Amino acid sequence: MHFVRYTDGAGPSWGVQTDAGIHALADLPAGEPSYQDLTNRRYLDQLEQHVDTGTLSTIDPDEVNLLAPVPRPPKIVCVGLNYRDHAEEQDEELPDVPLLFAKAPTTVTNPNSPIVHPAGEQVDYEVELAIVIGRRAKNLDEDEVDDYVAGYTILNDVSGRDAQFADGQFFRGKSYDTFSPMGPALVAGQAFDPNNVDVELRVDGETKQSSNTEQFIFDVHEVVSYISGNMTLEPGDVISTGTPGGVGIFRDPVDLLEPGRTCEAEIEGIGTLTNPVVEE
Repeated sequence: MHFVRYTDGAGPSWGVQTDAGIHALADLPAGEPSYQDLTNRRYLDQLEQHVDTGTLSTIDPDEVNLLAPVPRPPKIVCVGLNYRDHAEEQDEELPDVPLLFAKAPTTVTNPNSPIVHPAGEQVDYEVELAIVIGRRAKNLDEDEVDDYVAGYTILNDVSGRDAQFADGQFFRGKSYDTFSPMGPALVAGQAFDPNNVDVELRVDGETKQSSNTEQFIFDVHEVVSYISGNMTLEPGDVISTGTPGGVGIFRDPVDLLEPGRTCEAEIEGIGTLTNPVVEE
């Protein structure tokens, strides 16, 4: 199921989006779901019945604005160098364990909202599959991971390369405001296979990145298990699983984002996350 956060001007709400529109989850007797609810297969089955039988009011998607599925994650944990093709374009050896870094939670911005380009910075795009944690997790085995995942979404890991390379580490360059566009949907349920979906990013309609999560060095279950062995994961935590080859800084010639351009990050089964780039 495709869960969306949206606003019609009143306040944020949750819905399930289908071809018929957005089914308002505020109509449910128990109200809107928590991230933990989305890990409960019985809850998802019951919700699917509500959607299929038309017991929820339906909203026209054109009449609302979509919001990031997780507006302020407790933490954003990112995996670096996790696609074989991305390692190849940098002439890097494949890592033995996942390489982790963090982004500030204040980087999150909504679908269709602008990416703000800091003056004098080299700004790059990185399409990534993001995992949203639904239940408190520590020391998970790989075969336990699915029971703790609320769903999957898209995160554009926008990067300030000047700050990144000057500092010799990633946090500042990854943490400018608006540098984590997220959405447009949170996909939950067993029908979605996160380890075999097409991933693409376009700038002004031109494809810059195109790959499949089969290129993962460490798949979703390995990544979540590894991170949970090093820190406690909480509901709403976001894990961004790395980007494929084709980022702007490693192109010849270098091809970075500038104000006036538009990013479209697309992942099969989730949708397309669109964000314009604007001046600071």
